[in-house]
Amino acid sequence: MKFIFLTFIGLLTLTNCTAQTKTFKASEIAVLPQPNSLELQEGSFTLNADQSISASDDLQKTAAADLQAYLTETLGENLKSSDAKKATITFDLNTNLGPEAYELTVTPKNINIAASAAAGYYYGVQTLKQLVSTENNTVLVPSVTVKDSPRFRWRAFMLDEARYFHGEAFVKQMLDQMALLKMNTFHWHLVDDAGWRIEIKKYPKLTEVGAFRKDTEIETWKSGKTSGEPHGGFYTQEQIKDIVAYAAARNINVVPEFEMPGHASAAIASYTWLGTAGKAIEVPVTFGRLYDNYDVTKPEVITFIQDVLNELFDLFPSEVIHIGGDEVGYEVWEKSASVQKYMKAHNIKSPADLQIQFTNNVSKFIESNGRRMMGWNEILGKNIHGDFAEKKDDAEAETELAKNAIVHFWKGDLALLTEAAKNGYSIVNSIHNNTYLDYSHNSISLRKAYEFDPIPEGLDAQYHDNIYGTGCQMWSEWTPTNADVERQAFPRIAAFAEVGWTNLVNKDYDSFKVALKKMQQHWDTLGINYFKDSDKLEAEEKAKADKK
Repeated sequence: MKFIFLTFIGLLTLTNCTAQTKTFKASEIAVLPQPNSLELQEGSFTLNADQSISASDDLQKTAAADLQAYLTETLGENLKSSDAKKATITFDLNTNLGPEAYELTVTPKNINIAASAAAGYYYGVQTLKQLVSTENNTVLVPSVTVKDSPRFRWRAFMLDEARYFHGEAFVKQMLDQMALLKMNTFHWHLVDDAGWRIEIKKYPKLTEVGAFRKDTEIETWKSGKTSGEPHGGFYTQEQIKDIVAYAAARNINVVPEFEMPGHASAAIASYTWLGTAGKAIEVPVTFGRLYDNYDVTKPEVITFIQDVLNELFDLFPSEVIHIGGDEVGYEVWEKSASVQKYMKAHNIKSPADLQIQFTNNVSKFIESNGRRMMGWNEILGKNIHGDFAEKKDDAEAETELAKNAIVHFWKGDLALLTEAAKNGYSIVNSIHNNTYLDYSHNSISLRKAYEFDPIPEGLDAQYHDNIYGTGCQMWSEWTPTNADVERQAFPRIAAFAEVGWTNLVNKDYDSFKVALKKMQQHWDTLGINYFKDSDKLEAEEKAKADKK
């Protein structure tokens, strides 16, 4: 594990250094995301190989091992282990703190991290890493008192690998950066029209067929151009287990997304009987809203979905399983005699009602397995697609969505989000025009990303707890390479990290930009291809505003 700020720490081999101290200025302190309370004191702690570290239980030892790995790179050797009375770096249990909260105290003589759970200890270490600096070849930590906890429980980054397969090494790199930024949820979009990226033992064709396409649309929607090259790839179950464990060691929960009942082309290409039309298809070369859908009126299709979910339960310990549910084209259901017969027999008035009935049954199955269903906000049965010609006339559902569902809000009038929160639904607010990383840096600037508030204006305070948090989404239709993804995600991912962590009263864009400079130095050492023109775009926007 290499969370190393090499640029501003340096590759040092320090043994038997003479202790030095320095009182830091506030302008020299930069932590991202901004802690909710940081008090600067006089003096500093000197880090060298003469210092010692103590951790008494497994939770503390995991955080201590992470710190040791970092210090090994920084100092060139491990710090000594010691008992709590003699150690200069210690971890303490404080049961009054929340599971992700921590308190970090640095004096010229000691460093202490107090927490009540693994996440708190871990986040205390991440803050400590960012406080380290060098003065005259000496590694120093400013004397501070930090009391910190997150604003939201759900702080997510989503990676779409259905469109393009990016690979295990890249996923782990993203998990490392998420961890440093105290993001706790990796939303993994593994299934869509363009590809099925996860091995399912009971249905091997899902990856034998569904994970590969003959060609790929390039440049933009309906460009008429293709790459001329096949594309494919998938994760074995062993790889999935390894990545899930890697994430867990960094206090990141992996939430898989298994799209249903739409965006199902890759699955139907693998097993024709899953669809409604009964026609053999290939994995699509073009992107967009593609049909056929799963035929949710067939018992064998329901069995398939439950079988896949059972394997996902075994692979992902996450409480939440994401089922997509967005952009379902109803035309194929409307034209199917068997689907219409089913709807009539069960007194289902519209395709939207059919989708919610299906979704509620999936929710019950997921809940019966000790988990909780999440889906994009179409699962509420509201038609949010007046701008889609094929859906603008769709009727809205009368059937009510199960209250246990988590609604992932991405599109539509924010009044729908407010209504859902008031009706008791749990919400993750990822409204597309504020959080979609595939959108250009012009349309969602760094400042716009930073200023996003997941709690909509006007929502009564009694419903604020129903807003679990936010996620930033990296859809990959037009980002075929890892470098392309990096350029879209960075540095805006850091802004979204602070949106999720820092209380509004403590947010300050200018301070964020200072901390971001140090983070960018870290990204430079890793070779991350972050977007470097945010300041230029901001200046251009200001100039345009000044002319008005």
